[in-house]
Amino acid sequence: MKDIADIHSSDGSPSSSHQNPKSTAKWAASLENLLEDPEGVKRFREFLKKEFSEENVLFWLACEDFKKTQDKKQMQEKAKEIYMTFLSSKASSQVNVEGQSRLNEKILEEPHPLMFQKLQDQIFNLMKYDSYSRFLKSDLFLKHKRTEEEEEDPPDAQTAAKRASRIYNT
Repeated sequence: MKDIADIHSSDGSPSSSHQNPKSTAKWAASLENLLEDPEGVKRFREFLKKEFSEENVLFWLACEDFKKTQDKKQMQEKAKEIYMTFLSSKASSQVNVEGQSRLNEKILEEPHPLMFQKLQDQIFNLMKYDSYSRFLKSDLFLKHKRTEEEEEDPPDAQTAAKRASRIYNT
């Protein structure tokens, strides 16, 4: 079984703070922006892990991946994996959503791309109004933000023009 946690893991490229200055400003603008940025997802997952609620973002990511699945057999496999990992009473990373008891295994036989949408929306709202606001106040986020700001504006930075005017003081 594939690890659902690997769906949006970092692609091994250098930290996005070099590629995308001020990513923290985008993350702070909305949870949607945060979830669209692989580095943002990575940081948010780190935070949720510390809060013992990483399963929420993993479920949300798995549902996003599921909605993009075209192949019927693959869709059945992914639906079963999502159900067994997050929704079943024996789930290893059970998410707390209303109506999960109504989702029985019969629905997995005829999956459709939006079958988890209501549950995904519940988890999104839970993250948006609960963990996301705490994430924006967390040391993890604030340290990353400070690092970005320091990279953008090092304290000893001088423009070439200032250096030249000092050297060639004319």
